[in-house]
Amino acid sequence: MTFKPKFNIPGNLLAGDTTDIYFARTVEILAKENRNPVAVMEVFATRPGILCGLSEAVELLQAILPAGEGEIWALEDGDQISAKEVVMRIKAPYLSFGLYETVYLGMLASGTGWATAARECAEAAGDIPVTSFGARHIHPLVAGRMDYAAMVGGCEGCSSIEGARLSGINPSGTIPHALILVMGDTLKATLAFDKYMPSQIPRVALVDTFKDEVEESLRVAEAMGQRLDSVRLDTPLERGRVTADLVKEVRANLDMAGHRHVKIFVSGGLTPERIRYFAENNAPVDGYGTGSYISGARPIDFTADLHEIEGKPVAKRGRIPGLAQNPRLKKVR
Repeated sequence: MTFKPKFNIPGNLLAGDTTDIYFARTVEILAKENRNPVAVMEVFATRPGILCGLSEAVELLQAILPAGEGEIWALEDGDQISAKEVVMRIKAPYLSFGLYETVYLGMLASGTGWATAARECAEAAGDIPVTSFGARHIHPLVAGRMDYAAMVGGCEGCSSIEGARLSGINPSGTIPHALILVMGDTLKATLAFDKYMPSQIPRVALVDTFKDEVEESLRVAEAMGQRLDSVRLDTPLERGRVTADLVKEVRANLDMAGHRHVKIFVSGGLTPERIRYFAENNAPVDGYGTGSYISGARPIDFTADLHEIEGKPVAKRGRIPGLAQNPRLKKVR
């Protein structure tokens, strides 16, 4: 999938409100000293992963670099990267971008952590699609970025509206427990969904709210017929959560009742290990919804080092002066 996101960098980021204070002080001091050398900054990760956040970082830099000045070389979101591989190089007057080091490193750290976790889930699932359901587990100001990263990592759908916009898809969703609880019945809620939602939205019934999952699946399937796309199993931990045997039981009963077209979607605390459990036990799962494993992924640390000032190779102790060679870098500005 090719992504062409438009992030619309918020004003507080452009103003430097989210940067570390010492960068703001550095820019102030250098400006008063009238020192603004052309500098080259190189950015790399401390461990391997699936790169994400690069598109947003480039959009930020495009917004803050002076017109006609500055060069950027970069990899792309979705690239597999190794530890210490340079993923982005910036060449510009230092005062034009020095304030934003914290900002673009944070974009890369979070995005790459989320995308890498999503790739782990997608690889565990194999040919079975994984949907990102983690927006509720993270601050709303970054939920869309997380879902975009999940898509970059290999998810085939995401639930947040902003994440879907960034990914160029329609958001994915089923029916929440809230609708069923308010309506007082799973079938009534599903029929109401079918009545009012556009026909192109798949009808996916949540079947663990009031009754046994098999009973609810059969009730909904009988009433909906061919309009029913899937049933979603989201049995909570208090009830033993979703098991491979439960999936097999639902599948067998749907098939015996003539509802072979109805797919089974599984969610609830899924991790790569849990996904592999279903595969290893031959559970007939047609789709997975994964939340906190992706949204709660540990960020992958990124570092930015100055390696050239006014054409002279430089580096802090322990690092090699001069530009690192990475033929994968492409000039984007």
